[in-house]
Amino acid sequence: MSKPFSLQVGGANLSGLSVGEGLPVVFLHAGVCDKRMWQSQMDAVAEEGWQAIAYDRRGYGETTSVDEPFSHVDDLIAVLDAHDIHAAVFVGCSMGGGLAIDFALAHPGRIIGLVLIGTSVTGAPWTATQAESQIEAAEEDAFERGDLDMLNRVQAHEWLDGPRAQSGRVGGAVRELFLDMNRLALNQPGLTQEERPASAWDRVSEVGAPALLMVGDEDFTALIERHDHLSEEMPNAFAAVLEGVAHIPSIERPDLVNSLLLEFLDAIEGGDDDDEDFEDESEA
Repeated sequence: MSKPFSLQVGGANLSGLSVGEGLPVVFLHAGVCDKRMWQSQMDAVAEEGWQAIAYDRRGYGETTSVDEPFSHVDDLIAVLDAHDIHAAVFVGCSMGGGLAIDFALAHPGRIIGLVLIGTSVTGAPWTATQAESQIEAAEEDAFERGDLDMLNRVQAHEWLDGPRAQSGRVGGAVRELFLDMNRLALNQPGLTQEERPASAWDRVSEVGAPALLMVGDEDFTALIERHDHLSEEMPNAFAAVLEGVAHIPSIERPDLVNSLLLEFLDAIEGGDDDDEDFEDESEA
């Protein structure tokens, strides 16, 4: 069973969960979610003898913070140090992946491996198809009108269903979880003093740690193109395209994500001498 923890960092109280013992795997959530998006993955890696840690960044979930100068990288270091972790495997989705890359560039000696899902990259370019631009316009309209309920529904279409998919493609408890996680984020007080890291886009080739890259084929076209670019630029990266999945596969297809994640962790531990499973793009 996951054990909750809280950590005071400056004017923030970071809320997290930890489960298991062994080499640490640190989970970093997407910008439309919180630590709950990783529950299935945390349980899976803990059962295989790893320690799983996830926390809500400032502006998300149960974490609270005053509006003060802060750095997500510094907050991550504080979480690691509080758990006596020198190096870990980092699993990040979207903005969580971007944080993992920023951390890897700043502290390469603390990276055992990376799993990046539909990842952000600080300074990366963005393009959109006509269909994607239309849903982005709907998002901007809801934001400008201050209609957070509508904004939440539009973002569920964008990120859970996929911008080119039918709205409501993913339903049931998974959709309810997404809407609740994103609702909390949308209603958090604004944080205006984040110290943003320098662009990482032109430095991704410096990330030499073993990395597993995943992206759903229903995700934004720019993120699929970014996935392809990273698979070419990162020297020890293995790429997997997930068929019929959008931006949050950890809750949409936890079985698939867990399988790929555990294979990767097994390879890192040296239990798999053959990396061919990761050399070809996987589809499921």
